[in-house]
Amino acid sequence: MSYKFWESVTNDYEKLLETGEGYDVIIYVGENEKEFHAHSIILRIRSEYFRAAFSKNWAEKKDVMFIFKKPNIKPNMFQIILRFIYCGNVDLTKLQGQELLKLLIAVDELDIQPLISCIQEYFSENISNFLYQNPIEILEIFYQHQQFTDLWNFCLDKICEEPEKLINSDRFIDLEAPILEILLRRDDFALDEIIIWEGLIKWSLAQNLTIPQDIKKWNKEQITIMDKTLHEFIPLIRFYHIPSDDFFNKVLPYKELLPKQLINEISEFNKVSDKKSIVSIQPPRMPKYLLNLDSVIVEFQHFAMFASWIDKKDDIYYNYKNIPYCFKLLYRASKDGSNSKEFHKKCDNKGATIIIAKVKEMDRIVGGYNPLMWDSSNWTKPTTDSFIFSFTDKNDMSAAIIGRVKDANSAIYCASSLGPAFGPGTDLYNYNNNEWYCNSSYYSSINLPFSRFVTDDYEVFQVIKR
Repeated sequence: MSYKFWESVTNDYEKLLETGEGYDVIIYVGENEKEFHAHSIILRIRSEYFRAAFSKNWAEKKDVMFIFKKPNIKPNMFQIILRFIYCGNVDLTKLQGQELLKLLIAVDELDIQPLISCIQEYFSENISNFLYQNPIEILEIFYQHQQFTDLWNFCLDKICEEPEKLINSDRFIDLEAPILEILLRRDDFALDEIIIWEGLIKWSLAQNLTIPQDIKKWNKEQITIMDKTLHEFIPLIRFYHIPSDDFFNKVLPYKELLPKQLINEISEFNKVSDKKSIVSIQPPRMPKYLLNLDSVIVEFQHFAMFASWIDKKDDIYYNYKNIPYCFKLLYRASKDGSNSKEFHKKCDNKGATIIIAKVKEMDRIVGGYNPLMWDSSNWTKPTTDSFIFSFTDKNDMSAAIIGRVKDANSAIYCASSLGPAFGPGTDLYNYNNNEWYCNSSYYSSINLPFSRFVTDDYEVFQVIKR
Protein backbone atom coordinates (compact mmCIF):
# COMPACT_ATOMS: atom_id res chain seq x y z
CA MET A 1 0.00 0.00 0.00
CA SER A 2 1.24 3.47 -0.94
CA TYR A 3 1.06 6.44 1.43
CA LYS A 4 1.68 10.09 0.56
CA PHE A 5 2.37 12.80 3.08
CA TRP A 6 2.65 15.87 0.85
CA GLU A 7 1.34 18.25 3.49
CA SER A 8 3.87 17.02 6.03
CA VAL A 9 6.73 17.42 3.53
CA THR A 10 5.55 20.93 2.62
CA ASN A 11 5.38 21.91 6.29
CA ASP A 12 8.94 20.64 6.86
CA TYR A 13 10.28 22.65 3.93
CA GLU A 14 8.43 25.73 5.17
CA LYS A 15 10.11 25.35 8.57
CA LEU A 16 13.46 25.00 6.83
CA LEU A 17 12.80 28.25 4.97
CA GLU A 18 11.81 30.04 8.16
CA THR A 19 14.72 28.83 10.29
CA GLY A 20 17.36 28.87 7.54
CA GLU A 21 19.07 25.93 9.25
CA GLY A 22 22.09 24.78 7.29
CA TYR A 23 21.79 27.56 4.67
CA ASP A 24 24.67 28.11 2.25
CA VAL A 25 23.24 30.98 0.16
CA ILE A 26 22.83 34.63 1.09
CA ILE A 27 20.72 36.77 -1.22
CA TYR A 28 20.60 40.56 -0.86
CA VAL A 29 17.31 41.81 -2.29
CA GLY A 30 16.06 45.30 -3.14
CA GLU A 31 17.77 48.67 -3.00
CA ASN A 32 18.25 48.37 0.77
CA GLU A 33 19.67 44.85 0.37
CA LYS A 34 17.41 42.92 2.67
CA GLU A 35 19.12 39.63 3.51
CA PHE A 36 17.54 36.24 2.70
CA HIS A 37 18.99 32.84 3.51
CA ALA A 38 18.49 29.79 1.30
CA HIS A 39 19.88 26.38 0.36
CA SER A 40 21.69 25.95 -2.94
CA ILE A 41 20.49 22.39 -3.53
CA ILE A 42 16.83 23.49 -3.34
CA LEU A 43 17.40 26.53 -5.55
CA ARG A 44 19.15 24.38 -8.17
CA ILE A 45 16.27 21.94 -8.35
CA ARG A 46 13.48 24.51 -8.49
CA SER A 47 14.91 27.30 -10.70
CA GLU A 48 16.72 27.14 -14.05
CA TYR A 49 18.25 30.53 -13.26
CA PHE A 50 19.88 29.34 -10.05
CA ARG A 51 20.91 26.03 -11.63
CA ALA A 52 22.82 27.94 -14.30
CA ALA A 53 24.17 30.43 -11.74
CA PHE A 54 25.70 27.72 -9.55
CA SER A 55 27.03 25.61 -12.41
CA LYS A 56 28.68 28.54 -14.22
CA ASN A 57 29.99 30.24 -11.08
CA TRP A 58 27.91 33.38 -11.59
CA ALA A 59 27.49 33.67 -7.85
CA GLU A 60 30.10 35.31 -5.67
CA LYS A 61 31.44 32.92 -3.03
CA LYS A 62 32.65 33.99 0.38
CA ASP A 63 34.06 31.17 2.51
CA VAL A 64 31.38 28.47 2.14
CA MET A 65 28.56 30.91 1.30
CA PHE A 66 27.19 31.75 -2.14
CA ILE A 67 26.34 35.46 -2.43
CA PHE A 68 23.67 36.87 -4.76
CA LYS A 69 22.48 40.43 -5.16
CA LYS A 70 19.05 41.16 -6.70
CA PRO A 71 18.54 44.93 -6.25
CA ASN A 72 15.84 45.05 -8.97
CA ILE A 73 13.44 42.72 -7.10
CA LYS A 74 11.30 43.99 -4.22
CA PRO A 75 11.80 42.06 -0.96
CA ASN A 76 8.08 41.24 -0.62
CA MET A 77 8.08 39.82 -4.16
CA PHE A 78 11.17 37.74 -3.45
CA GLN A 79 9.58 36.40 -0.26
CA ILE A 80 6.65 35.10 -2.33
CA ILE A 81 9.03 33.53 -4.86
CA LEU A 82 11.18 31.89 -2.21
CA ARG A 83 8.14 30.41 -0.49
CA PHE A 84 6.98 28.96 -3.81
CA ILE A 85 10.43 27.45 -4.41
CA TYR A 86 10.42 25.75 -1.03
CA CYS A 87 6.75 24.89 -0.51
CA GLY A 88 5.08 25.06 -3.92
CA ASN A 89 2.46 27.44 -2.49
CA VAL A 90 1.46 30.89 -3.73
CA ASP A 91 -1.53 33.12 -2.95
CA LEU A 92 -2.05 35.64 -5.75
CA THR A 93 -5.39 36.96 -4.50
CA LYS A 94 -3.75 39.45 -2.14
CA LEU A 95 -1.84 41.18 -4.95
CA GLN A 96 -3.03 44.13 -6.99
CA GLY A 97 -2.55 44.19 -10.75
CA GLN A 98 0.69 46.18 -10.75
CA GLU A 99 2.17 44.02 -7.95
CA LEU A 100 1.22 40.91 -9.87
CA LEU A 101 3.06 42.13 -12.95
CA LYS A 102 6.17 43.00 -10.93
CA LEU A 103 6.06 39.48 -9.51
CA LEU A 104 5.74 38.06 -13.02
CA ILE A 105 8.77 40.04 -14.20
CA ALA A 106 10.84 38.79 -11.24
CA VAL A 107 9.72 35.18 -11.72
CA ASP A 108 10.55 35.39 -15.43
CA GLU A 109 14.05 36.62 -14.58
CA LEU A 110 14.53 33.67 -12.21
CA ASP A 111 13.05 31.32 -14.83
CA ILE A 112 10.56 29.49 -12.59
CA GLN A 113 8.32 28.18 -15.34
CA PRO A 114 5.43 26.72 -13.28
CA LEU A 115 4.96 30.04 -11.47
CA ILE A 116 5.22 32.03 -14.73
CA SER A 117 2.36 29.99 -16.18
CA CYS A 118 0.35 30.29 -12.97
CA ILE A 119 0.66 34.10 -12.80
CA GLN A 120 -0.16 34.60 -16.48
CA GLU A 121 -3.24 32.42 -16.19
CA TYR A 122 -4.44 34.21 -13.06
CA PHE A 123 -3.85 37.62 -14.61
CA SER A 124 -5.73 36.63 -17.77
CA GLU A 125 -8.71 35.41 -15.75
CA ASN A 126 -8.84 38.62 -13.71
CA ILE A 127 -7.62 41.07 -16.32
CA SER A 128 -10.72 43.25 -16.30
CA ASN A 129 -10.42 43.85 -12.54
CA PHE A 130 -6.73 44.70 -12.75
CA LEU A 131 -6.59 46.57 -16.03
CA TYR A 132 -9.03 49.36 -15.20
CA GLN A 133 -7.50 49.97 -11.78
CA ASN A 134 -4.43 51.40 -13.46
CA PRO A 135 -4.43 50.85 -17.23
CA ILE A 136 -1.54 53.19 -18.02
CA GLU A 137 1.01 51.47 -15.75
CA ILE A 138 -0.07 47.99 -16.82
CA LEU A 139 0.19 48.83 -20.52
CA GLU A 140 3.61 50.38 -20.00
CA ILE A 141 4.90 47.37 -18.04
CA PHE A 142 3.92 45.01 -20.84
CA TYR A 143 5.29 47.36 -23.48
CA GLN A 144 8.66 47.41 -21.70
CA HIS A 145 8.68 43.61 -21.23
CA GLN A 146 7.60 42.29 -24.59
CA GLN A 147 8.46 38.71 -23.68
CA PHE A 148 4.87 38.57 -22.41
CA THR A 149 3.43 38.97 -25.91
CA ASP A 150 0.22 37.08 -25.23
CA LEU A 151 -0.65 39.17 -22.18
CA TRP A 152 0.29 42.40 -24.01
CA ASN A 153 -2.09 41.54 -26.87
CA PHE A 154 -4.73 40.41 -24.39
CA CYS A 155 -4.52 43.77 -22.57
CA LEU A 156 -4.80 45.70 -25.84
CA ASP A 157 -7.89 43.68 -26.78
CA LYS A 158 -9.46 44.40 -23.40
CA ILE A 159 -8.68 48.11 -23.63
CA CYS A 160 -10.30 48.21 -27.06
CA GLU A 161 -13.47 46.57 -25.71
CA GLU A 162 -14.06 49.64 -23.52
CA PRO A 163 -11.73 52.35 -24.88
CA GLU A 164 -13.72 55.14 -23.26
CA LYS A 165 -12.40 54.03 -19.85
CA LEU A 166 -8.86 54.67 -21.03
CA ILE A 167 -9.42 57.95 -22.86
CA ASN A 168 -11.54 59.33 -19.98
CA SER A 169 -8.95 58.35 -17.39
CA ASP A 170 -7.07 61.16 -15.63
CA ARG A 171 -3.89 59.26 -16.47
CA PHE A 172 -4.56 59.11 -20.22
CA ILE A 173 -2.30 62.13 -20.71
CA ASP A 174 0.58 60.12 -19.17
CA LEU A 175 0.42 57.43 -21.85
CA GLU A 176 3.73 56.96 -23.65
CA ALA A 177 3.67 58.07 -27.30
CA PRO A 178 4.52 54.62 -28.79
CA ILE A 179 1.63 52.99 -26.91
CA LEU A 180 -0.77 55.73 -27.98
CA GLU A 181 0.32 55.20 -31.57
CA ILE A 182 -0.31 51.45 -31.31
CA LEU A 183 -3.84 52.07 -30.01
CA LEU A 184 -4.69 54.66 -32.67
CA ARG A 185 -3.62 52.27 -35.42
CA ARG A 186 -6.16 49.68 -34.29
CA ASP A 187 -9.43 49.28 -36.16
CA ASP A 188 -11.12 48.07 -32.95
CA PHE A 189 -10.26 51.15 -30.84
CA ALA A 190 -13.95 51.79 -31.25
CA LEU A 191 -14.60 55.38 -30.23
CA ASP A 192 -16.20 58.11 -32.26
CA GLU A 193 -13.38 59.67 -34.23
CA ILE A 194 -14.08 63.14 -32.86
CA ILE A 195 -13.61 61.80 -29.30
CA ILE A 196 -10.25 60.36 -30.34
CA TRP A 197 -9.28 63.71 -31.89
CA GLU A 198 -10.21 65.63 -28.74
CA GLY A 199 -8.33 63.11 -26.61
CA LEU A 200 -5.28 63.48 -28.81
CA ILE A 201 -5.34 67.26 -28.46
CA LYS A 202 -5.67 66.93 -24.68
CA TRP A 203 -2.73 64.48 -24.62
CA SER A 204 -0.57 66.75 -26.82
CA LEU A 205 -1.19 69.79 -24.63
CA ALA A 206 -0.24 67.74 -21.56
CA GLN A 207 3.13 67.01 -23.17
CA ASN A 208 3.71 70.76 -23.59
CA LEU A 209 2.50 72.42 -20.41
CA THR A 210 3.70 75.90 -21.35
CA ILE A 211 1.32 76.08 -24.33
CA PRO A 212 -2.11 77.67 -23.63
CA GLN A 213 -5.25 75.57 -23.92
CA ASP A 214 -6.78 78.23 -26.19
CA ILE A 215 -5.39 77.80 -29.71
CA LYS A 216 -6.12 81.47 -30.48
CA LYS A 217 -3.34 82.39 -28.04
CA TRP A 218 -0.66 80.25 -29.70
CA ASN A 219 2.31 81.98 -31.30
CA LYS A 220 4.31 80.60 -34.24
CA GLU A 221 6.81 78.83 -32.00
CA GLN A 222 4.03 77.09 -30.05
CA ILE A 223 2.32 76.02 -33.28
CA THR A 224 5.63 74.49 -34.41
CA ILE A 225 6.00 72.61 -31.11
CA MET A 226 2.45 71.23 -31.32
CA ASP A 227 2.98 70.33 -34.96
CA LYS A 228 6.03 68.22 -34.01
CA THR A 229 4.12 66.58 -31.17
CA LEU A 230 1.14 65.66 -33.36
CA HIS A 231 2.86 65.02 -36.66
CA GLU A 232 3.08 61.22 -36.38
CA PHE A 233 -0.51 60.93 -35.10
CA ILE A 234 -2.35 63.02 -37.69
CA PRO A 235 -2.37 60.22 -40.34
CA LEU A 236 -3.93 57.88 -37.74
CA ILE A 237 -7.06 60.00 -37.27
CA ARG A 238 -9.88 58.94 -39.58
CA PHE A 239 -11.10 62.44 -40.37
CA TYR A 240 -13.55 61.26 -43.03
CA HIS A 241 -15.64 59.64 -40.28
CA ILE A 242 -16.00 62.86 -38.30
CA PRO A 243 -19.41 64.52 -38.92
CA SER A 244 -19.10 67.76 -40.88
CA ASP A 245 -20.35 69.93 -37.99
CA ASP A 246 -17.77 68.47 -35.63
CA PHE A 247 -15.06 68.79 -38.25
CA PHE A 248 -15.87 72.45 -38.73
CA ASN A 249 -16.18 73.31 -35.03
CA LYS A 250 -13.58 71.04 -33.40
CA VAL A 251 -11.00 70.17 -36.05
CA LEU A 252 -10.69 73.17 -38.36
CA PRO A 253 -9.59 75.50 -35.52
CA TYR A 254 -6.37 73.41 -35.57
CA LYS A 255 -5.91 73.77 -39.35
CA GLU A 256 -2.35 75.03 -38.83
CA LEU A 257 -1.48 71.51 -37.67
CA LEU A 258 -3.16 69.72 -40.59
CA PRO A 259 -1.97 69.23 -44.18
CA LYS A 260 -3.76 71.71 -46.47
CA GLN A 261 -4.54 68.95 -48.95
CA LEU A 262 -6.29 66.97 -46.24
CA ILE A 263 -8.46 69.95 -45.25
CA ASN A 264 -9.43 70.58 -48.88
CA GLU A 265 -10.25 66.93 -49.55
CA ILE A 266 -12.42 66.54 -46.45
CA SER A 267 -14.21 69.83 -47.08
CA GLU A 268 -15.01 68.68 -50.60
CA PHE A 269 -15.95 65.23 -49.34
CA ASN A 270 -18.49 66.74 -46.92
CA LYS A 271 -19.96 69.08 -49.53
CA VAL A 272 -20.12 66.87 -52.65
CA SER A 273 -21.93 63.57 -52.15
CA ASP A 274 -20.52 62.09 -55.38
CA LYS A 275 -17.04 62.27 -53.90
CA LYS A 276 -17.96 59.73 -51.25
CA SER A 277 -17.98 56.93 -53.79
CA ILE A 278 -14.53 57.63 -55.25
CA VAL A 279 -12.43 58.76 -52.27
CA SER A 280 -10.36 55.98 -50.72
CA ILE A 281 -10.85 56.21 -46.97
CA GLN A 282 -10.05 54.06 -43.97
CA PRO A 283 -12.93 51.99 -42.60
CA PRO A 284 -14.68 53.20 -39.45
CA ARG A 285 -13.43 51.82 -36.17
CA MET A 286 -15.63 49.21 -34.59
CA PRO A 287 -15.43 46.44 -31.95
CA LYS A 288 -13.50 43.31 -32.86
CA TYR A 289 -16.62 41.15 -32.81
CA LEU A 290 -17.98 43.29 -35.66
CA LEU A 291 -14.68 43.47 -37.51
CA ASN A 292 -14.77 39.69 -37.57
CA LEU A 293 -18.25 39.57 -39.11
CA ASP A 294 -17.95 37.42 -42.18
CA SER A 295 -20.82 38.40 -44.46
CA VAL A 296 -20.78 39.01 -48.20
CA ILE A 297 -24.40 40.18 -48.13
CA VAL A 298 -24.85 42.77 -45.36
CA GLU A 299 -22.82 45.22 -43.28
CA PHE A 300 -22.35 45.70 -39.53
CA GLN A 301 -25.27 48.15 -39.28
CA HIS A 302 -27.65 45.39 -40.39
CA PHE A 303 -26.52 43.25 -37.46
CA ALA A 304 -27.19 46.14 -35.07
CA MET A 305 -30.75 46.20 -36.41
CA PHE A 306 -31.08 42.41 -36.16
CA ALA A 307 -29.96 42.60 -32.52
CA SER A 308 -32.56 45.29 -31.83
CA TRP A 309 -35.27 43.09 -33.35
CA ILE A 310 -34.10 40.03 -31.41
CA ASP A 311 -34.54 41.97 -28.18
CA LYS A 312 -37.87 43.38 -29.44
CA LYS A 313 -36.56 46.94 -29.45
CA ASP A 314 -36.89 49.75 -31.97
CA ASP A 315 -35.00 49.33 -35.26
CA ILE A 316 -32.09 51.51 -34.16
CA TYR A 317 -31.98 50.65 -30.46
CA TYR A 318 -28.46 49.17 -30.78
CA ASN A 319 -25.49 50.56 -32.68
CA TYR A 320 -22.05 49.17 -33.42
CA LYS A 321 -20.84 50.03 -29.90
CA ASN A 322 -23.38 48.11 -27.88
CA ILE A 323 -24.60 45.10 -29.86
CA PRO A 324 -25.13 42.45 -27.17
CA TYR A 325 -24.62 39.49 -29.52
CA CYS A 326 -21.86 37.91 -31.56
CA PHE A 327 -22.80 36.58 -34.99
CA LYS A 328 -20.75 33.56 -36.07
CA LEU A 329 -20.99 32.42 -39.68
CA LEU A 330 -22.09 28.78 -39.85
CA TYR A 331 -23.02 28.39 -43.49
CA ARG A 332 -22.76 30.19 -46.82
CA ALA A 333 -24.57 28.56 -49.72
CA SER A 334 -22.07 29.66 -52.37
CA LYS A 335 -19.20 28.19 -50.36
CA ASP A 336 -20.70 25.18 -48.60
CA GLY A 337 -23.18 23.94 -51.21
CA SER A 338 -26.73 25.16 -51.71
CA ASN A 339 -28.77 22.16 -50.61
CA SER A 340 -30.67 21.05 -47.54
CA LYS A 341 -28.16 18.35 -46.63
CA GLU A 342 -25.28 20.82 -46.30
CA PHE A 343 -27.50 23.32 -44.47
CA HIS A 344 -28.44 20.78 -41.81
CA LYS A 345 -24.86 19.47 -41.59
CA LYS A 346 -23.56 22.96 -40.78
CA CYS A 347 -26.48 24.48 -38.86
CA ASP A 348 -28.33 21.77 -36.91
CA ASN A 349 -28.19 21.87 -33.10
CA LYS A 350 -26.34 25.20 -33.00
CA GLY A 351 -28.94 27.19 -31.07
CA ALA A 352 -30.35 30.52 -32.21
CA THR A 353 -29.57 31.57 -35.79
CA ILE A 354 -30.35 34.35 -38.22
CA ILE A 355 -30.71 33.69 -41.96
CA ILE A 356 -29.86 36.33 -44.58
CA ALA A 357 -30.55 35.82 -48.30
CA LYS A 358 -29.92 38.14 -51.26
CA VAL A 359 -32.52 38.02 -54.04
CA LYS A 360 -30.92 37.30 -57.40
CA GLU A 361 -29.89 40.36 -59.44
CA MET A 362 -31.51 42.72 -56.93
CA ASP A 363 -30.43 44.69 -53.84
CA ARG A 364 -33.35 43.20 -51.91
CA ILE A 365 -32.52 40.92 -48.99
CA VAL A 366 -34.81 38.68 -46.98
CA GLY A 367 -34.32 36.44 -43.98
CA GLY A 368 -35.50 35.33 -40.59
CA TYR A 369 -34.55 34.65 -36.97
CA ASN A 370 -34.91 31.27 -35.28
CA PRO A 371 -34.42 31.58 -31.49
CA LEU A 372 -34.48 27.78 -31.07
CA MET A 373 -32.34 25.46 -33.20
CA TRP A 374 -32.53 23.71 -36.53
CA ASP A 375 -32.67 19.93 -36.79
CA SER A 376 -33.97 17.26 -39.15
CA SER A 377 -36.91 16.08 -37.06
CA ASN A 378 -39.61 16.96 -39.65
CA TRP A 379 -41.60 18.72 -36.93
CA THR A 380 -42.73 22.26 -36.29
CA LYS A 381 -41.53 24.12 -33.20
CA PRO A 382 -43.38 26.77 -31.18
CA THR A 383 -41.90 30.15 -30.27
CA THR A 384 -43.13 33.70 -29.87
CA ASP A 385 -39.69 35.20 -30.53
CA SER A 386 -39.03 34.36 -34.17
CA PHE A 387 -39.46 36.80 -37.05
CA ILE A 388 -38.86 37.21 -40.76
CA PHE A 389 -37.74 40.37 -42.53
CA SER A 390 -37.14 42.09 -45.83
CA PHE A 391 -35.06 45.05 -47.02
CA THR A 392 -36.33 46.52 -50.29
CA ASP A 393 -32.82 47.90 -50.72
CA LYS A 394 -30.06 46.47 -48.54
CA ASN A 395 -28.24 49.82 -48.70
CA ASP A 396 -31.23 51.66 -47.25
CA MET A 397 -31.74 50.85 -43.57
CA SER A 398 -35.11 52.63 -43.61
CA ALA A 399 -36.34 50.12 -46.20
CA ALA A 400 -36.56 47.33 -43.59
CA ILE A 401 -39.79 45.47 -42.85
CA ILE A 402 -40.08 42.97 -40.02
CA GLY A 403 -42.77 40.32 -39.76
CA ARG A 404 -43.30 39.00 -36.23
CA VAL A 405 -44.75 35.54 -35.76
CA LYS A 406 -48.56 35.45 -35.51
CA ASP A 407 -49.14 31.74 -34.96
CA ALA A 408 -46.52 30.74 -32.40
CA ASN A 409 -47.48 27.05 -32.41
CA SER A 410 -45.94 26.46 -35.85
CA ALA A 411 -43.33 29.18 -35.98
CA ILE A 412 -40.35 27.07 -37.09
CA TYR A 413 -40.38 24.04 -39.38
CA CYS A 414 -37.42 21.66 -39.18
CA ALA A 415 -37.52 19.43 -42.25
CA SER A 416 -34.68 17.31 -43.60
CA SER A 417 -35.80 18.01 -47.16
CA LEU A 418 -35.80 21.80 -46.69
CA GLY A 419 -33.31 24.42 -45.76
CA PRO A 420 -34.42 27.06 -43.23
CA ALA A 421 -38.23 27.25 -43.02
CA PHE A 422 -40.39 29.75 -41.14
CA GLY A 423 -43.95 28.56 -40.66
CA PRO A 424 -44.80 24.96 -41.62
CA GLY A 425 -43.37 25.32 -45.12
CA THR A 426 -45.38 28.44 -45.92
CA ASP A 427 -44.09 31.88 -44.95
CA LEU A 428 -40.41 31.79 -45.91
CA TYR A 429 -38.47 28.68 -46.76
CA ASN A 430 -35.65 27.37 -48.90
CA TYR A 431 -36.79 24.47 -51.03
CA ASN A 432 -34.08 23.46 -53.45
CA ASN A 433 -30.66 24.97 -54.14
CA ASN A 434 -31.23 28.74 -54.36
CA GLU A 435 -35.01 28.47 -54.79
CA TRP A 436 -37.16 30.12 -52.11
CA TYR A 437 -40.88 30.53 -51.45
CA CYS A 438 -42.78 33.02 -49.33
CA ASN A 439 -46.36 33.76 -48.26
CA SER A 440 -48.06 35.46 -45.33
CA SER A 441 -49.76 32.94 -43.09
CA TYR A 442 -47.99 32.46 -39.77
CA TYR A 443 -46.06 35.74 -39.81
CA SER A 444 -46.98 39.34 -40.50
CA SER A 445 -46.40 40.33 -44.11
CA ILE A 446 -42.97 41.55 -45.19
CA ASN A 447 -44.45 42.88 -48.45
CA LEU A 448 -42.58 40.78 -50.97
CA PRO A 449 -43.90 41.34 -54.53
CA PHE A 450 -43.45 37.67 -55.39
CA SER A 451 -44.20 34.27 -53.86
CA ARG A 452 -41.20 32.54 -55.41
CA PHE A 453 -37.68 33.88 -55.89
CA VAL A 454 -34.12 32.78 -56.52
CA THR A 455 -31.13 33.99 -54.50
CA ASP A 456 -27.57 34.83 -55.44
CA ASP A 457 -26.48 33.55 -52.03
CA TYR A 458 -27.66 33.06 -48.46
CA GLU A 459 -25.91 32.90 -45.10
CA VAL A 460 -26.69 31.49 -41.65
CA PHE A 461 -25.19 33.05 -38.52
CA GLN A 462 -25.21 31.57 -35.04
CA VAL A 463 -26.45 34.19 -32.54
CA ILE A 464 -24.41 34.12 -29.33
CA LYS A 465 -25.12 36.31 -26.31
CA ARG A 466 -22.03 38.34 -25.41
